[in-house]
Amino acid sequence: MTVTRKYVFRDGKELEIGKRTLIMGILNVTPDSFSDGGSWNTLDKALQHMEDMVRDGADIIDVGAESSRPGFHTMPAAQEIERLMPFLTKVLAECPVPVSVDTFKADTAQAAVEAGAHILNDIWGLQYAEEPGRMAEVAARADAPIVVMHNQTTKVYDKDIIASMQDFFRRTIAIADRAGLKRENLILDPGIGFGKTPEGNLTVLRRQQELLTIDGESYPLLLGTSRKSFMGAALGLDVHERMEATGATCVIGITKGANIVRVHDVKPIARMCRMTDAVLQAP
Repeated sequence: MTVTRKYVFRDGKELEIGKRTLIMGILNVTPDSFSDGGSWNTLDKALQHMEDMVRDGADIIDVGAESSRPGFHTMPAAQEIERLMPFLTKVLAECPVPVSVDTFKADTAQAAVEAGAHILNDIWGLQYAEEPGRMAEVAARADAPIVVMHNQTTKVYDKDIIASMQDFFRRTIAIADRAGLKRENLILDPGIGFGKTPEGNLTVLRRQQELLTIDGESYPLLLGTSRKSFMGAALGLDVHERMEATGATCVIGITKGANIVRVHDVKPIARMCRMTDAVLQAP
């Protein structure tokens, strides 16, 4: 983990990237997410789950109000905001660690940062076709760190998959530059499970270190593999039986440069990450 970043937010919370692996705990407040839809979509349940994840080792809580499961249909931003805000305002009021919001819509992101969200998490890497450039402008105005994930509408690549992903991130960086979004606020995400075959996901994990530097500039990397379907394809496991497989991919990802892992099962995965850090940092 060679890239270091320190973010100090307006409410006094801080986030330091690079000293150890950070754990992003997933808080889906949707009724239809692929692995935990409906589990946390009441305020009491969501707040309890947030508290449990922080106690178990989460450094960031990532709140999402729209499922991005395979085959999902996007909802209007107004509907997403209506679902998100009651949860987000309560979580922000009570969460002791920084809170990110998982959205690719600029209006939702704007509402989130106005409410006090610390980080944005964009599954289209500033390249959502319906809103060219707008997410970058929101993040730039807010001076907010933003996770920019690789994504595409098909699973077909006309050249080497890593080379294609590098080109994607070059476009993302160019969009950020035009909007005045600081490069140090960009956190790259290889987008495991998005626009890739099961075999493609495995290839990206094996070669992940090739994405840590774009045109000579290094960026932090967030890895989100938790419970994803490529594990089911590889091991024949149901979605709720993929904790160990998730842990294995997180450990591999850390050895290949991941700074943050985004997971559902915070307690066991955090322990695996701490042990991995201890080995990698040993003299």
